[in-house]
Amino acid sequence: MKLKLRGHHLLCLKGFQGYGYDENFVKNMTFINSKRKLPQTIISLCDSADDICSSCPNLIDGICEDKTQNERVISMDREVLKKLDITKEYISTELFDKIDEIFNTKGSVSKICFNCKWSEKCLFYQKLSNNR
Repeated sequence: MKLKLRGHHLLCLKGFQGYGYDENFVKNMTFINSKRKLPQTIISLCDSADDICSSCPNLIDGICEDKTQNERVISMDREVLKKLDITKEYISTELFDKIDEIFNTKGSVSKICFNCKWSEKCLFYQKLSNNR
């Protein structure tokens, strides 16, 4: 299986525990989260609407909510993507191992997760907050 994921969603998937915007979004996110744990899943990276966004009720004409929010989300993506080679496709399990190596402290995600509405429910962010 191939997945297209935007940068910040690599972190979101690590902390996902079943919350979301609506039932359709949660169902899609759960499916993608299960597939990203398989070594046969291939991931290409982007800083635009991806396979997770495809079921988000806030996606309007390829834009996340509005122009201001979309620019903020793209900025989050680019903070993650500048640490990766966006021209290559990744074996999912290897990519997420790399994410664990790169983003392993609260400081390493400060520009990405600092104002996220899901941070209190995100297992990934909570773990990093405990590691400081």
